[in-house]
Amino acid sequence: MLLLLAGAGLVAMTEQGLLDNRHASDRHGGQILDIGDGGSQSQGHHGNLVRVSGPVRVVEEPFDAEFGQRAHAPVLIRHVEMFQWREIRVGGDVHYEQDWVDRPVDSRRFAQPSGHANPERFPLEGKQFDSGQARVGNYILSAPLLHALLGGELISPDIKTLPTNLAASFAPNGNYFTTSEHPDHPQLGDLRVSWEAVPAQVVTVFAQVSGDQLVPSASAADGKGFDVQVGERSLVDVVPDVPAPPSFVWARRIGALLLAMLGALLLLPERPRTHHDALLAVGSGALLISAVACVMWLGTDIAVGGMWFGMALVGMGLAVWRLRATAA
Repeated sequence: MLLLLAGAGLVAMTEQGLLDNRHASDRHGGQILDIGDGGSQSQGHHGNLVRVSGPVRVVEEPFDAEFGQRAHAPVLIRHVEMFQWREIRVGGDVHYEQDWVDRPVDSRRFAQPSGHANPERFPLEGKQFDSGQARVGNYILSAPLLHALLGGELISPDIKTLPTNLAASFAPNGNYFTTSEHPDHPQLGDLRVSWEAVPAQVVTVFAQVSGDQLVPSASAADGKGFDVQVGERSLVDVVPDVPAPPSFVWARRIGALLLAMLGALLLLPERPRTHHDALLAVGSGALLISAVACVMWLGTDIAVGGMWFGMALVGMGLAVWRLRATAA
């Protein structure tokens, strides 16, 4: 009886561990696989959530066609600033100063708008340019994942690629193109343009596989469906709420079956053992283990529950057949 209970307990613990992992994974959008550096693709991964870690490889560089600027980076961001009046309030005191600001400042809302009028709009806009193709391992990062990459550093723009129509208005000044005649003394309304490149660094990506792309999971309970972290992170770091599945699942299942078979054999009446007794023990042990596992999977996964139900029927059929043969 103890062996039967041990077998039933072992299979119950194994299946419960798988169920806990499955339920937690479902909150993120589906089954989770840890595929390391993502060096090889598999059609069997399609639709699954995966953890992939490695350096971002830029295959097609982002390009700002308006200014003729590009960078070997997954994302290139153009920043546009204008030299404008700003209202500074310190307690009850109000004063005004001019500075570079990356958005139009509405001077009509100033306490003293007279003499502090700003241009109403920017003639140029800041934009973000994505790489035509950036990969981690063999998987292409979709746009939402590219936009989630962290970090950024100003790059020096190339005056040689600046189109002629803009070269007449802009001049280089360190990491900027400016319209200031005297860069050290800008005037109201002058523009300053710079570019920031997100570095191609080592990242860990948690997302759903769609063909050869990594995309957000549409069925994630958090509404996000992906995560991008700098550096190489383990699956536990990325999804700490998902318990690891039990190791050596099939070895544990087979061990539970052997324990139940031995327990069933020892419960048979004391007599010289025959092959009928061995087959009866096999059937009884399989019936017990499969029935316990089947009950646990019912309502969660029809395929897995059906597999265990089929094994229980086979075990019951074998046990009944051997009982009848023994009685005859």
